[in-house]
Amino acid sequence: MILNHKIKASEVQLTGVDGEDLGIMPTSEALAMAKRLKVDLVCTSMMSSPPPCRLMSAGAAKQEAGQERKKNQPSKIKEIRLTPRIEEHDYETKKQQAERILKTGDSVQLVVKISGKEGAAAKAILEELLRDLKPLGRPNSGIHVSGKQADVQVIPT
Repeated sequence: MILNHKIKASEVQLTGVDGEDLGIMPTSEALAMAKRLKVDLVCTSMMSSPPPCRLMSAGAAKQEAGQERKKNQPSKIKEIRLTPRIEEHDYETKKQQAERILKTGDSVQLVVKISGKEGAAAKAILEELLRDLKPLGRPNSGIHVSGKQADVQVIPT
């Protein structure tokens, strides 16, 4: 993102504050218009000739660029570990963590550590968590119970 006087092109393809196309004009004229409207001249790409520029505030341009970057990033998988003998308060805390992660657009891997014959209890806890998280996410696959753990991945809806 290039702002104002750092734009070296002689002409720019200008878009107005409300998104209207103002056509191709000299950079000096576009800068004068930006100054008159009390906004910045923001060049979105230097790859074309003339480069496309917009009249907008620099803060809005940075925020828009940050949102684009966030959209282009692949979602991450974050793991939350539980135990089969979890208490109610701890369960609520883990549920809130999972909700917060799903709201940011990342996936959650819920893992319950098993020792002995706790497989059924672990599966019950995961089923309860899936019911509680249903408004924010859905399971990517079924609950896997194997050896020392039971797990399920929840992806945001």
